Amino acid sequence: MTTIVVAMGEKNEIGSGNQLLWHLPKDLKHFKDLTSGHPIIMGRKTYESIGKALPNRTNIVVSRKKNWFQEGVLIVGSLKEAVKFAKKIDENIFIIGGGNVYEQTMEIADRLEVTLVKANLEADTYFPKINSKFWKMTSEVCHEKDEKNQYDFCFQTYEKVNG
Repeated sequence: MTTIVVAMGEKNEIGSGNQLLWHLPKDLKHFKDLTSGHPIIMGRKTYESIGKALPNRTNIVVSRKKNWFQEGVLIVGSLKEAVKFAKKIDENIFIIGGGNVYEQTMEIADRLEVTLVKANLEADTYFPKINSKFWKMTSEVCHEKDEKNQYDFCFQTYEKVNG
């Protein structure tokens, strides 16, 4: 099972200047609950925006930079290689960004775990449009903003429709 995990705004915006657009502790906990114990695949810029390997997960970073090295992460040259490595570790793999990586993995993903943030923010990076011909929402749980979470948001799960 290959799952894409993303937090995006109402216009599919996911980031600006290599940073997330919001700080939502409930979403971070949800992300941790989903991905802990499983391999996660991300692009180098996403890794750099996080700043460290995420604990209790095999961190696989896709980078074309030859001389780039980070302690505690597996660095591969292609997404295909990343998926191959991840599947050797665990059948459940999670793709966590960024924009380019999402675009290239929409076709191979079985599930989307989307946090839809009820916000309309300036961004330079977007998530691909979720086409209802290929994806069906199977669950949605919404949360209202509170003192720690600055926006209303919904956790949505989409399953691939057998086309």
